[in-house]
Amino acid sequence: MTEPTTRNHPRNHVRDRIRAAFAEAGVTGWLHAVDIDSGAQIDVGADQPVVTASVHKLCLLVALHQHAEAGHLALTEQVESQADGRTPGPTGLSAMLDPARLSLRDAAYLMMAVSDNTAAELLLARVGLDAVNDTTERLGLTRTHAVQTFREFITTIREDAGEGGPQALADPQVLARLRALDPARTNRSTPRDMTRLLGAIWRDEACNPEHGAAVRRLLGLQVWPHRLASGFPFDEVHVAGKTGSAPTLRNEVGVIEYPDHGRYAVAVFTRAASPAAALPAADAVIGTTARIAIDALRSPDPRSAGGLRGRAGP
Repeated sequence: MTEPTTRNHPRNHVRDRIRAAFAEAGVTGWLHAVDIDSGAQIDVGADQPVVTASVHKLCLLVALHQHAEAGHLALTEQVESQADGRTPGPTGLSAMLDPARLSLRDAAYLMMAVSDNTAAELLLARVGLDAVNDTTERLGLTRTHAVQTFREFITTIREDAGEGGPQALADPQVLARLRALDPARTNRSTPRDMTRLLGAIWRDEACNPEHGAAVRRLLGLQVWPHRLASGFPFDEVHVAGKTGSAPTLRNEVGVIEYPDHGRYAVAVFTRAASPAAALPAADAVIGTTARIAIDALRSPDPRSAGGLRGRAGP
């Protein structure tokens, strides 16, 4: 969709507010938000190549369900997770101590709800990295590509940090050499590609309605409230999303659904100067900027958008 680029166009006012919010939070940010049904959109660097990190688990999830739809696997198929050799991570199987046996669909739940890296590796072992790329290519995500597993992504951070370990990440020179922070050398996408994927999922274009509903269910079970969901603290508004994180990087893509049936795909990718794990403002700005964008899409006059308005909503 092409919009006028004059200085006083209402969309430019919204973009300025979003850029100001990113700056106040101390991050560089890129955003794309789109009304899934009308195609109206807000673009702030939507075609910038970005590191997906765990956001790429959404692509794996869609590939898994496409394989199930085609009869290549059954989601109830059981997989084993041994106690040794698990992919590092703070949640799910990655944090467990004993062997476990579970279905592919339950591994998918852990991968999406708590971003379990070991569960993601179990699914990748069954589906394959090439199948993930085939899925994104078929869906027209021309700037989305996976070049490594999640285990490999984590391994490159450890290798590039060197003998200094996690403490070395405080050194800007160490950060500059991390392959995991370079979209050209790791799994990548753009905000626009991610909202295109979300739109396809919500319109049942990525999978048939049965599998599309299963994918949407898992996105709705994500437990993290501090990023995208923080911008929509309303019981009547449903937030479904997938986060992604790496040193200095905080991302989330998702869909916001209103009781008036309005539904909006949004993708926000950010990079901070600090590698600190706890940067509340950097987390919260994902919800803040998504809210600004979606309020504008729902408002007759984007310059006045500041609350839940436009269509009859909460």
